[in-house]
Amino acid sequence: MLLSSAVMAEQAVLDVPSGQEVMLFDLVLEPETKVARFRFLAPSIGTAGLSFTDMERDFPHLCSAYALPALEANGWEAEKIVISLSDRETPFGETVPNVIQFFEAFAIEEATCLWEPF
Repeated sequence: MLLSSAVMAEQAVLDVPSGQEVMLFDLVLEPETKVARFRFLAPSIGTAGLSFTDMERDFPHLCSAYALPALEANGWEAEKIVISLSDRETPFGETVPNVIQFFEAFAIEEATCLWEPF
């Protein structure tokens, strides 16, 4: 079962190491696979031409400072967290031409995000 939740009640800009503006725009919980997908809007990817290297440290930061606390606070269970950053909002699971997206996956182990290469 796929559960998509609009957790956008408070569209706050989140602080990340790269300094870009990042906001959560979607959360997809997959109870059967125990994956939580936190989807963030990061317009600077397209407008400022940020590369993956420019924002590489944003992924573990968003996992540990935002995703893990959100899972715990809401009682959601997951074994993996996928953090995605895109320059525009897109429907989950759809390919949209000309959208720039980056993804990183993390295993949750002892309340810590451990990077897992795809």
